[in-house]
Parts: sequence; C-alpha cells; structure tokens
Amino acid sequence: MSENRKIAKDILKAIGGKENVSSATHCVTRLRLVLHDESKVDKQALEGIDKVKGSFAANNQYQVILGQGLVDKVYTEFISEAGISESTKEETKQASAEKMNPLQRAVKGLADIFIPILPAIITAGLLLGINNILVNAIFTDQPLVEMYPQWAGLAEIINTIASTAFAFLPALIGWSAVKKFGGSPLLGIVLGLILCHPDLLNANGYADAVKNGTVPYWNLFGFDIAAMGYQGQVLPILLASYVLAKIENFMKRVTPDSIQLLVVAPVALLITGFLAFILIGPVTFAIGNSITDVFVFLFDKFAIVGGLIYGLFYAPLVITGVHHTFLAVDFQLIASQGGTFLWPILVMSNIAQGSAALGMYFVLKNQKTKGLSFVSSISAYLGVTEPALFGVNLRYRFPFICAIIGAAIAGAWVALNGILAPAIGVGGLPGILAIEGTRGNYISFAIGMAIAIVIPLLATIITARFQKNLDEK
Repeated sequence: MSENRKIAKDILKAIGGKENVSSATHCVTRLRLVLHDESKVDKQALEGIDKVKGSFAANNQYQVILGQGLVDKVYTEFISEAGISESTKEETKQASAEKMNPLQRAVKGLADIFIPILPAIITAGLLLGINNILVNAIFTDQPLVEMYPQWAGLAEIINTIASTAFAFLPALIGWSAVKKFGGSPLLGIVLGLILCHPDLLNANGYADAVKNGTVPYWNLFGFDIAAMGYQGQVLPILLASYVLAKIENFMKRVTPDSIQLLVVAPVALLITGFLAFILIGPVTFAIGNSITDVFVFLFDKFAIVGGLIYGLFYAPLVITGVHHTFLAVDFQLIASQGGTFLWPILVMSNIAQGSAALGMYFVLKNQKTKGLSFVSSISAYLGVTEPALFGVNLRYRFPFICAIIGAAIAGAWVALNGILAPAIGVGGLPGILAIEGTRGNYISFAIGMAIAIVIPLLATIITARFQKNLDEK
C-alpha cells in the first residue's frame, strides 16, 4: 500500500468512515470535507496521523491540513477509498450551505461575492503602498519624487494601475454578485460600469455638490433624478446586481430562444439601470452613509473603546465567518471617508494570532506540532490566519486568548492614533504598505505591530509554563 493511500485510509477512519462523508474537495493545502455528523470525528486520532498538520471545522466544512503538493495526492486516494466522485469547490460549498441557517447563508453569500475580487483589491492596496512611499515624505525630508523628479512618471503610472480597482469597484462587485445570484457575469460588469460612468457626478463629490447647489439632474416625465454615480459604493451595486439577475432569468424563461440575444440583456439592463438611478441607488446610498456615520461617530468619540472591542472580537468573528461582512463596511468607509480605520485593526488581529502560534513553537516539544506552529505563524504574518487560528491557537485555547488580548491592545493603539488605510492590502506584516502615507502614521502603525507581536508572544510563552501535558493535546 502506498503512503498516500495509507494516509487517506487513516483520515477516512478518523472522520467516521466513508458513510459519514457527504462531499469532498481540496484547496492548495487542505482537504475540505462536508460530513453528515462532525461529532463522529476522532480529532485526536486524526491529528495523530503522520503528515496531518491540523484540522478544524468552519462554515459547515471539516478541513484537514496536509500541505501543498501532498493534499492533491491524498485527495485522489481519499475519494477512491470513500467511494465518492470528485467534487468541485462550488459543489462542496453548496453541500455545506444546505446545512446553514438563514443568517449563515447571508454571511456566506457576502463572502462568496467579496472573496473572488480580493486578489485585485489586495494587489491594488500593495501598489498604492508603493506609490505612497514615492510621493510622501516618509523616510526622508522630501518625497522621493521631488528628490528624484525622473521617478514622477513611474509614480503616476503605478498610481493609475493601483487606483483602477477602486475607481471601478462597482464593476468588480457587479461581476461577482451577478454570478453569485445566477445571472450573466458580463452583464454585472456592464451594470457596475454604468454606475460609475465618468459623465456622472462622482459619489465622492456629492456632498459638496449638494452644498453648492450644483447636483446635475435628469428630468424624467416631470421628476428630477440625480445624475450621480456610485463610485466606490457597495450597497447600490449589490442590490442592483440581485435585481438584474432576477430580471435576466425571468426574461430568459418568457422569451423565445430565437430572439433572446436581442431582448434579454437590453431589457434587463435598461430596467435595472432605471431602477438603480431612480430608487436603488439613492436609497442604498443613504443607508450606506448612515452605516458609515455610525462607525465614524463611535470611533471618533470612543476611539480606544472601539479599537479595543474590534481587536478583541475580530478573531472570534473569523471563526463564525461573519468577518466577511465588514469588507463592505471597509469599502464604504474608503469611498465616503477616504480611508478605513477598521482594516488596520484587522492587521493587528492577524499578526497577534501569528505571534501566539510562534509562542507555541518555543514551548512545544513534539516536532510535528512545533513545526505546524512555526509554519502557521509565518502564514498569519503574511495575512492567512486559518492555520494558526484553527490548527494551533484554538487547539490549545490559551494562545487564542493571549492573541485576542494582544490584538485588543494593539487595536486600541491604532484607533487612538487615528490610523487609516486608504486601501485594503495584505492583512499581515506587509499591511503597513497600505496605511495612509505619512511618517507619523507609519511609526504609529509600526508600534501597533510591535504590540501585536510582543504581547501575544510573551503571554503565550509565560502562560504555557502553567499548562500541563501540552504535547498530549
């Protein structure tokens, strides 16, 4: 028997046998399983298997960490041993969604919309960070583009490339949302571009236009409709995408196949476009601004408390998956305020989880869990916290508590100093590149990162001295 087949057989036995497996797929490092009854999993036996680096349950999926490369080989043997067909990630997500309550489905829906566009947003954030270093006096008394004028063109090109994802954010969301709602993704892109057309009043200038009485209007049968765009806005395109998908699917059902090309898309876009400018846009724009006003008020009046609470509870929100909903708030804050004060606290939380896992590396003696702790800490420092969070910190519990305490203190610090992120970057140590580009902000954020590193690391090492039989857990 090959080693990979033995690993697959042992995993199958530890999770309750093939009769307990509903669906299976894998990602880069993990088996993703939908089980009929997760209580049948023998976690101790599962994590005692050679090559298994950890396991955790999240969003009605049971995930087994194997590592890059190995997971592909074990997965092939696993589906053979389990007697199931190979499932796509979407099929496994659908199987897990059937076990969710309405709130979990709503949160999952938002996650399914925002996660696919994150690579573009994070890339834009990193590039904007590079632009910040070039155009702001951070490490020198003068901006680099003033010291070296020949670099000005380079900075402008980088800024153009980086800002595009945010300038046309509705198009990205429209593509992902309409696809999620069962419509044509291409129409979603077009709808998003419609809502940020350059001929429309930019949403960022709406408040000043109202104050100055310069808001442009269309006259539609005696009614004035504001000719404004929704650049950077989230709620208008989300709701409009849902309406578009429903209208498109309805039109497909009632339109003969021979004329669908001429009827479905034009009618769906025309109706949705009118609804977006007349009703959906104005209403959701007001709702979005109200939501951001609440967060701005809380963090303006009670910055330390807000940062403390968000830092304390962000990691628990990751466990439930609810953290994805705050992406919409981040985008809304960036659009309306020019930056988000929530995302810098997210960075503190991720770093803190990595630091707690690193602390476990220094106290554990078992080479397997020791190695997992180190690798997981590096992953968290680079913005991917699940291995550290589920594979190490929650497993031993006290590192998780040390991490959220450190994240809360660091979150209070960055909130007190008013640190903003004009873009969303990598949620780990490279996140400093996405911070608003002033020397003071970089220094304050670096101090926050130091807090998120030192406190969880030391607290974990010290607390471990009072724990018994760590290597047996």
